[in-house]
Amino acid sequence: MKACGKVFKYGDNVDTDVIIPARYLNSSDPAELATHCMEDIDKEFINKVNKGDIIVANKNFGCGSSREHAPIAIKAAGVSCVIAETFARIFYRNSINIGLPIIECPEAAKGIDAGDEVEVDFDSGIITNKTKGTSFQGQAFPEFMQKIISAEGLVNYINENN
Repeated sequence: MKACGKVFKYGDNVDTDVIIPARYLNSSDPAELATHCMEDIDKEFINKVNKGDIIVANKNFGCGSSREHAPIAIKAAGVSCVIAETFARIFYRNSINIGLPIIECPEAAKGIDAGDEVEVDFDSGIITNKTKGTSFQGQAFPEFMQKIISAEGLVNYINENN
C-alpha cells in the first residue's frame, strides 16, 4: 500500500478540537465532518485539500478529547496519511480503528514542508519527499494493521473475517 500527495504542515499539540471543532460533533456523518476539518487551525484546508494529500505535524498530534470524529473527519476530507513526530495514543488507536494510516517519524516531520509532494510506502515504512529528493525510515505497518486499514477500519475487518 502507498499514499502520495501534497503536504499540509502543522506544529505541536494539534488537538482534536481544532481537527474537528466541538460545535460540529452533533453529526456523525463523515462527509459533513469533512467540511469542517481543520477549520479552526486552517480555514482554507477544506478548500485546498485533494484526495490523497498528506498531513505532517510535529509532536502530540491528536491530543485532547478521545473523539473518534477527528480521524473520521481527516479521512473523509481525502487525506491519505498523517505523519507526525508523535501522536496522542487515543488518536493513534482511533485512526487505526477507522482505517486512517498514520506514521510516527520525527525525522520526516522535521524534513518535510507544506506543499512538498510526499509518497509513503506502508509496507516498508519509507517516506519519500519527492520535492526535495529525500527519504526517511518510518515505522512500517504490521500485516494485521495493513489488513485493518485496507478494510477501511476495524469493524469492516471483523465483519469481513467472520
